[in-house]
Amino acid sequence: MSNAYSKDLERWMPRLIAVWRASRGRGDGPETRLTPQEVKEVAAGVRQLSLGLTRERQLAGARYMDDPKLLGAYLLFYWPVSYAQARQVLGELPNRPRQALDLGSGPGPVAFAAMDAGAGEVTAADRSKAALNLARALATEAGEALATREWDPTKKGAALPDGQYDLVTMGHVVNELYGTGEAATAPRAALLEAALAKVKRGGSLLVMEPALRETSRGLLQVRDAMVARGYAVRAPCMYRGACPALVKETDWCHAERAWPMPRVVEELARAASLHKEALKMSYLVLAPKGEDWPALPPGKLFRIVSESLEGKGRQRYIGCGPDGRVGLAMQERHRTEKNDKFFHLNRGDVVAVTETEPKGDGLALDDRSEVRMVAAAGRGVPPPPKEEAPPTAAPVDSAG
Repeated sequence: MSNAYSKDLERWMPRLIAVWRASRGRGDGPETRLTPQEVKEVAAGVRQLSLGLTRERQLAGARYMDDPKLLGAYLLFYWPVSYAQARQVLGELPNRPRQALDLGSGPGPVAFAAMDAGAGEVTAADRSKAALNLARALATEAGEALATREWDPTKKGAALPDGQYDLVTMGHVVNELYGTGEAATAPRAALLEAALAKVKRGGSLLVMEPALRETSRGLLQVRDAMVARGYAVRAPCMYRGACPALVKETDWCHAERAWPMPRVVEELARAASLHKEALKMSYLVLAPKGEDWPALPPGKLFRIVSESLEGKGRQRYIGCGPDGRVGLAMQERHRTEKNDKFFHLNRGDVVAVTETEPKGDGLALDDRSEVRMVAAAGRGVPPPPKEEAPPTAAPVDSAG
């Protein structure tokens, strides 16, 4: 996370605390941290949310934002996490958005992330009046203008807010809609198609989901449905066919990013016995209908889609590129100045590699291989360099 972005998040922490205290009718306490009693109280709600949304998942799709205890826990713990996740993924957009619509916004972490990433006009839409009230209170606290709309995707025929946008976001929403399993894929894809109809040319639809196996695979199934309907993926996929991570039931694909955790989040994680050292999420950025897949720079490209799978005397990762998903491995003895980057890659990095040979179920690199960083995790893959225009022909002298 860049310094600017961690500073932005640090600025939000006292606002979140102030708005939370005001919502409970208690304005006392330190500005930048919680009292021990507050930590204990909020951590109980964080534990309940974590169990209900990640383990047993009985809260998925429930109206938990209407419960003041759970909404408060969300605001102080999951809000900063979702904000940081969104800022990471927004770094991959090809264009800075001006008008943004955040669907299923809750108290607005993704909406405010879009605002801090450059959007001037942002609309937050949700079915929970309590969550939208907190979003408006946060906007007031921050001195920002935020439009809010009520929107309930569970109501048949619920219309999306009016207007056209450069960016539509759906943060941790889609996995909670239309039940579970493969039967949920078609209605989820239909919702994404309706959202994409609100996206201007050159704009994007960003969908973020939890990094659990079930929710990540659910997003990949929706991705395949959208690709089959003719939509192009802006990020993270470079492979244009059916997602190869769905072939084996045990596979899934998610992002992981380092982040400097705000102190309040750290205290609540500790008190709730949760681990939040890294940001983990699954995400998909789609282009509106009629736009092509992004043109890629030259080279044999792979996005690293696993953690380091280091073994004795070798380094290994899973990579996914225009030719599909494959294991990439190199022996330590083949390490050179030109391929040293291979030993320091992070999940999400995009690299170009040369001189690979099929070996086992993957590709082997050796001392002839070169490894070049194309885009660090959280940065967009740059387009290919523009070809120089051919020299203009000299005008024909017709006087003679």
